[in-house]
Amino acid sequence: MPDIPLTNSADNSEANQSFCIDADRVYDSCGDKDCLSELRVFFTEPDQQIINSAVSVRIREANIVNTVVNVEPVTYHCGFYSVDMTFYFEIVLDVYSSGGSAPTTVSGLSVFAKRVILYGGSGNVAVFTSDSDSGCVDPAESVLPTAKVQVAQPMALTACLTECCSPCMPSAAIPDCVTAYFGGTIVPSQARSVLATIGVFTIVQLKRRVQMLIPAFDFCVPDKECVTSTDNPCDMFSRVDFPVEQFFPPNLADIDPDNLETGCGCQN
Repeated sequence: MPDIPLTNSADNSEANQSFCIDADRVYDSCGDKDCLSELRVFFTEPDQQIINSAVSVRIREANIVNTVVNVEPVTYHCGFYSVDMTFYFEIVLDVYSSGGSAPTTVSGLSVFAKRVILYGGSGNVAVFTSDSDSGCVDPAESVLPTAKVQVAQPMALTACLTECCSPCMPSAAIPDCVTAYFGGTIVPSQARSVLATIGVFTIVQLKRRVQMLIPAFDFCVPDKECVTSTDNPCDMFSRVDFPVEQFFPPNLADIDPDNLETGCGCQN
């Protein structure tokens, strides 16, 4: 393998130039922390039968399966858009059929929808590119900003059994990819249902593709060599530092007294 000169000429004033790039600019964004209480959980037919004979449930974890995002302009508010998000969660439960029995693990679907209003700028230029998935592009959709939704791993808080007065289904349509994720058709809630409470952290952004003039110094040449990995577990273990602190906890005299005053560390 030939040697690569790992040098960077960013300090060379002659290389400093400005370039026009085509990139996504974030016009507006928001972050939110939602405690979603009493979300109804829906199951496939085999798992619903397990729920029907359950005496108690315990939530194990929650995962985000999919998020459907739609953007529409807000009437009479030029440049503002509503971002409608529908979240599809997997709720993993330990189901107990009797007091002393081992639990059965089942997964169900919970759906939550929310809307935020963000500024996305005004644009009336239809965008057509050579790498479009289809030959036809709707000009009305191409002038809208693009919404990006980031969802952190949901926090599973609690779940409980409840009697269901009448069968019901999620208020939003279930995408095919979500149905495939659960390995079968989601059925209406029956005589017994589950209500789950989870915590969700989200960041929503509205962005547009724009041309921007930026300063550039040089190409991004790597400034370090790649370290060849090895599959030998002993070689990997040899690079791990010895955990001295695990064998020899610090004495009281070695602890920073400021930590004791501020309540940090263990105290009796």
